[in-house]
Amino acid sequence: MPRLRLSSVRVLTGGMAVSALLLSGIGPAHADPGDWSQYRATPTNNTHVVTGGAQIFSGTIPTANEVRATPVVADGKVFVGSHGSGELQAFDLATGELLWQAQAPNWVHSEMIHSDGRLFVGFGNRFFQDGPGGYRGTGESGVLGLDPDTGEILWRHDTAGEVMPTPAVTGGAVWAVTGDRRLYKLDPATGEALEVVETGHVVSMSSPSEQGGVLYFGGGAPRPYTFFAYDTAAGEFAWQREFPEFTHGLDDVPPAVDEGIVVTTANRALLPGIAGAREEHTIIAMDQQSGEVVWRDVIGDGPAPTNNRSGAPTIHDGTVFVGSPTTGAAYAYDLHSGERLWRNPVGAIKGAPVIHAGGAYFSTTAGNVYRLDVRTGAITGVLELEGPLAPAGPIIVDGTLVVPSQSRNVYFVPLEEFPDSRATGGATASLGDPASPWGSAAGSAASAAGSLGTDAGSLGTDAGSLDPAY
Repeated sequence: MPRLRLSSVRVLTGGMAVSALLLSGIGPAHADPGDWSQYRATPTNNTHVVTGGAQIFSGTIPTANEVRATPVVADGKVFVGSHGSGELQAFDLATGELLWQAQAPNWVHSEMIHSDGRLFVGFGNRFFQDGPGGYRGTGESGVLGLDPDTGEILWRHDTAGEVMPTPAVTGGAVWAVTGDRRLYKLDPATGEALEVVETGHVVSMSSPSEQGGVLYFGGGAPRPYTFFAYDTAAGEFAWQREFPEFTHGLDDVPPAVDEGIVVTTANRALLPGIAGAREEHTIIAMDQQSGEVVWRDVIGDGPAPTNNRSGAPTIHDGTVFVGSPTTGAAYAYDLHSGERLWRNPVGAIKGAPVIHAGGAYFSTTAGNVYRLDVRTGAITGVLELEGPLAPAGPIIVDGTLVVPSQSRNVYFVPLEEFPDSRATGGATASLGDPASPWGSAAGSAASAAGSLGTDAGSLGTDAGSLDPAY
């Protein structure tokens, strides 16, 4: 098995906040059917997988360790990587049966993306190295290429810093941003470094969003935090945008791209309060061609989140849906004007939501999945699961909600069986009923939902008054 390191480095840092090169003719990304070639499989982050299969597993799949990346569904399989211990597993989508297990050398926070008959996954941890380099990721870090049918590791490319962000495949190459302040272009067949670009900034968890061959991602230390658009066909940065006010988070958030706008979020440290560190969370929309800020809004402030600051956005039908781990609420914004449409304090949210049939499904660090009305933000259903549901959000596969958890489980819940709080009694499902693979009505969760206002009309635009951090 080849173990490869960088063979050449191109320095393309750029000296301006926004470079002169503008993008043109940017369109939707195209991939072969069944491929999953970037974070959440789509630049909008609104992941819907249509397999055409006759059967989808329903229930709970136990995993080797905590799941902090979106399960990848492709070729009739579910591919899952483990935080902490690095197991890589493949399950049968129809039965939930474990098909194979492989081992990564370090943590896996990257998705196991699937493209052209191969899997690609990053590995590495969040700890900073000693020394002047300021790299993030101790121990072994890099990218693996695997056979999706057997789990055989076909190649390994080592990097000097972590690869916690999910790589992207475009233009016949695998692209990965890292904790060693570089962007790697790898040969998908061999793992050889075709190009290595100096970004000058650590990227922690900001998986690139790819559209039209351009990669969009956020960079952190050293300051100023900087957002990048890299044109893979041209081999140069399309633009860069500096944000000197931010101190955390820009390098954690996988951005969303649609209708000519790129959306991300970031945090700014505030003076500590009585209870400890506090931060301000902001959402930013940038012009996809130039990087100019179209609009921005201070989402709010609150206690500094632990570790990952991500409030990953999802774009659907001209609306941005985003949660905040800082304010403990879900939000909707008009994509083009930046008007805040509603706010609902359902709890701390890090992962991107998924939108379907008038409902926005948000998963919280407390272990609940809330379905909110896309127009008003009102709660229309609650599902109580186990473990923090972060930093990866839910996806939909053939009408089934798939939810990764730090409880060492991946949950598969048919949407038609998602509890509806608009029904008499305001049903809320949870784990605990042995007759159901994911749960049943639970009084404690129903009471929690009721305290937030289970009545669908009570949690619309003005719901923020219920949150002390509002």
